[in-house]
Amino acid sequence: MNRINLICLGVRDMKAALDFYKRIGFQTFEKTEQPAIVFFNNQGSKLELFPIEELAKDINEAAPPMIQERGFNGITLACNVKSKNEVDDMMARVKKNGGEIVKDPVRTSWGGYSGYFQDIEGYYWEVAYGPSWKFDENEMLIIEETQI
Repeated sequence: MNRINLICLGVRDMKAALDFYKRIGFQTFEKTEQPAIVFFNNQGSKLELFPIEELAKDINEAAPPMIQERGFNGITLACNVKSKNEVDDMMARVKKNGGEIVKDPVRTSWGGYSGYFQDIEGYYWEVAYGPSWKFDENEMLIIEETQI
C-alpha cells in the first residue's frame, strides 16, 4: 500500500468549499453548485470534498467520530511548486478568495520558500518551493533517498 489515491476533506458548506477551491485553481468536471461529492482532477493524488457529517457516518454509522470545530488536528496538506513566484501567486489567490494566510511565505532554513494558509473550512495548507526539487511527468515532487 505505497500510494494515496484520494485525500478527502470533510466540509460543512459544500457550495462555498467547491467555489473556493475552483477559484484558487483546482479543476473539476463538477457543474452543479451543491453536489453530494466533488473530485478535483489534480496531477497525482485526487482531492475530494464530502459533507463532514456524512464522512463521520461513513467511518462509523453507529458511533461517528466527534467533529472538531476549527482548530489544528495535526494534519497539513501541501502544494509543492516550481518557483517562488508560484508560491506568491497561490497565496494571493487564496487571500483574494476568502482563505486566511496564517504564515506569509518566507525563506526557509532548508533554502526553500514556504508559507501556510487556512482554507475556508479550517484546513491548513503549505505552499512551498525548493530550488533543488525535481518533478516527474505527472508534476509530482520526486523525493530521492539523498533528500531524506
